Amino acid sequence: MEKKLSANAMLYSIGFVFMLACSVGAFFYGIEVGVDKTESRYEAEKASASAKATVSPYQQQDLVSFYHTVFLPYREFQSEWFDAVDKLTQGESIDAASAFKELSSLAKNKAGEASSFNMQNSPLLGEAQVSYIRSLKLFADAASKAAASAKSAKGEELLQLIAKEKNYATAVAQSLAAQQAYYDAMLKWSSSVNVDIPSEYKLSARLDLAKWETLPITVKNKLMADQLQSRKQITAFYPHDLTSRVDEFIISGQAAKMKLGTVSGIVALLLDTDAVRSGDFAGSQAKLYKKTLLPQLPFFSMNAD
Repeated sequence: MEKKLSANAMLYSIGFVFMLACSVGAFFYGIEVGVDKTESRYEAEKASASAKATVSPYQQQDLVSFYHTVFLPYREFQSEWFDAVDKLTQGESIDAASAFKELSSLAKNKAGEASSFNMQNSPLLGEAQVSYIRSLKLFADAASKAAASAKSAKGEELLQLIAKEKNYATAVAQSLAAQQAYYDAMLKWSSSVNVDIPSEYKLSARLDLAKWETLPITVKNKLMADQLQSRKQITAFYPHDLTSRVDEFIISGQAAKMKLGTVSGIVALLLDTDAVRSGDFAGSQAKLYKKTLLPQLPFFSMNAD
């Protein structure tokens, strides 16, 4: 005879099945919620990382901070160095030993000033900072040796000894490398502001004038820094002063008249004839560069030296 389930057993079975169904449902719901939370967290982290990636390490403020804390100390020393060298070149009567001893001390002090602010968050600016500091320290050594040499060598002879001194040559190389990195950082900044401006542009010996005239000002300036570095030529003027002289030379028709078809050819002529001065850019700015994209740095001002 078939046994029949009691009422209690039936209720127990139904309850068990119901609880099992609820447990399974809760399990899968928990998985879905967990997946949703994980995906949300991943998307948030990805968005945050993307936002950080789009922030350029070369902001306007970075360029300005570098100018005041690193570039100006170096520039102040460089001006005093050029002043002493110019006096020797022109045969002026100066106490060379004393002058170079003071320059050695000044270079050491300016190296300390240039080290006071950390620019390492912006790779090119960090690179330029290190190079300027090295340059100043090497100039300090070169000036110290020049002070010793000045006791027996005078005028042109002393200048020749300085030019042959290893520390001086390396100081110049470090200065030009720093300058190049600074102008490269300005190019990176302009590229982050205007996507039509390339973030990189390599120096070409055969850069023709038609192509040059289409380039943004920050590209031109970077190329002029490259030109000065390739020639191992330290100057009192800025790369952008050289830019303006090249542009004026082309616009005036002189390049066509002299049949100069490359930028390098014009640069060589301008440098060989000592035709570039500090302040040339400021003199041409209102006419040639009034609406160009440039970082707001003092040496781009029309009142700059």
